[in-house]
Amino acid sequence: MNFTSDNEAPAHRAMIEAVGRANEGFATAYANDAWSRALDERFSRVFDTDCHVLPIATGTAANCVAIAELSPPWGAVLCHQLAHIHNDENGAPEFYSAGAKLVPLAGDDGKLDARTLASAIDGAGTHGVHNVKPSVVSITQATECGTTYRPEEIRAIAEATHDRGLHLHMDGARFANAVEHLGCHPAETTWKAGVDVLSFGATKNGALTAEAIVVFGHPDWLEGMARRRKRAGHLLSKMRYVSAQLLAQLDDDLWLDIAGRANARAAQLARGIDAGPHASLHWPVESNEVFMKATPEKLAELKEKGFLFHIWPGHDDLARLVCSWATSEEDVSAFLNALDS
Repeated sequence: MNFTSDNEAPAHRAMIEAVGRANEGFATAYANDAWSRALDERFSRVFDTDCHVLPIATGTAANCVAIAELSPPWGAVLCHQLAHIHNDENGAPEFYSAGAKLVPLAGDDGKLDARTLASAIDGAGTHGVHNVKPSVVSITQATECGTTYRPEEIRAIAEATHDRGLHLHMDGARFANAVEHLGCHPAETTWKAGVDVLSFGATKNGALTAEAIVVFGHPDWLEGMARRRKRAGHLLSKMRYVSAQLLAQLDDDLWLDIAGRANARAAQLARGIDAGPHASLHWPVESNEVFMKATPEKLAELKEKGFLFHIWPGHDDLARLVCSWATSEEDVSAFLNALDS
């Protein structure tokens, strides 16, 4: 039973059906098709504001194209020390931006703290042109620890960011899981809280491969991002298949329904772990990721029984368990039974 990653789950049937419908006949290439042209209006309805949307194939590309447009090569991108852009993108943000430096900051539960952030920005650049210049702040929703930023936390970070002339980017690879957990309108955790641009993730949420750069209120950024997307090799000729999945996710709030199934299984898993004697929860469970502390021997025993999960780097006693829309109640019960045996 696979708890390794939501990336390893099968695509949701609605995504397959959407691709099938988009596969009828010919369509204009390079994101000029009807599906891609419909994204601005559809996302604008979901977020209750004017949105400018660029469909793209991967989360890394979404993050890096957005960041590269917001930061000059001599800029600094401030992020959490566990952020995906810092630990899991192999220098892609620096590559796409032609050299902007990532500056990792500490923070509890995988989240940046507004006061720490403000202090870091204020303390930067003391040697003028000899230093990189803070340009962008990037936060992850949900975080790499499976926790979520509350709207008020994002507002505080946005205030510290904008007051100092920087832009705020949100890596939303698991944005659907965060919104579903918080139970708030997606606007409350994005543009209303001060987010300038969102990398909207769909692949981890049941898509084949589909992400989007969503820009709030800055139409002048679109041309640069579109050119960077092309220059980076991410302007797909048959973009209709990506855009069709994004539209299908937004239909009747399917994106939140899919995320809700994953979150529910993670909550079930967390309750069982918390109630048993052999393991404990390392971070609060606020999305579809569960971080479980157990002895290395217990984790090895679970793996020998056929359960697949990720051992957190640098910690032989910490397992990351990820649930997806395809994780069943029976899968979770089987894991908990094995844990307690």
